[in-house]
Amino acid sequence: MQLPERMTIQSHTITVVPRYAETDKGGVIHHSVYPVWFEMGRTELLRANGVAYRDLEAEGTFFVVAELRIKYRRPAFYDEELLLETTCSNVTPGKVEHTYQLTRRSTGLLLAEGSSVLACVTAEGKVRRIPRILCVPPTAG
Repeated sequence: MQLPERMTIQSHTITVVPRYAETDKGGVIHHSVYPVWFEMGRTELLRANGVAYRDLEAEGTFFVVAELRIKYRRPAFYDEELLLETTCSNVTPGKVEHTYQLTRRSTGLLLAEGSSVLACVTAEGKVRRIPRILCVPPTAG
């Protein structure tokens, strides 16, 4: 696959509809599910930029989660439509940082927010530089 020269989309929103298996007995989404959804957000942000993780891995670029923070503000429930906005907030030579906001689609109410730091490594797990393609140009402000 031909990779784009550089990522141009810094933020992307996906719809998440919680499955029954992701809930506790009361129909509330279990706290362990949020990191999985955050990874879905990162994957789809890459895809919106014309890149797939497997393409990066084929070129020797891998990512490991070095840090993860989640602030649970209000419960999310089974089968309600949620919006997850994932933003690439910072890129340095060795890491990529993301922020996340999970809201209830019907009301816009903030349910959870978080951040992650991904370290860039080789297939052998050694730290490496972030490929140029992942360097998002700063937005004009």
